[in-house]
Amino acid sequence: MSAQEVAMLEDRRNSLLNRREIKVLFRGAAGKINRNEAAEKIANQLKVNKKQVVPINLRCQTGMTDVHGILYVYDDENEATRQLPRYRLLRTLSREERKKILDEEKAAKLKAKQEGAASKSGAAAGAKR
Repeated sequence: MSAQEVAMLEDRRNSLLNRREIKVLFRGAAGKINRNEAAEKIANQLKVNKKQVVPINLRCQTGMTDVHGILYVYDDENEATRQLPRYRLLRTLSREERKKILDEEKAAKLKAKQEGAASKSGAAAGAKR
């Protein structure tokens, strides 16, 4: 898909939240574009880092080949992590990266749970004496 097929409908600055809220139209992209590709196209068009662009909504209408999208472009990546729910940011990662992060968190949670159970059983054994 070329750059001509991306039309900016609205580019609004939200100074309160330190971001730009962009509404775009991807012509003829229904079924051909995903969130990461949309974010990449907008990042290239606006000449910003792809990590600063967070896709919020991509939607098509029945019988139409155009995709309407809403994307947020943050001044700072940390602002995005502070303001948006975690799942929005996880969506922008590749499957491998997302799986790796989630597996690490599960392992840490399981380890903490096992350590907590071990300390409780140790405390219970000390109380019986």
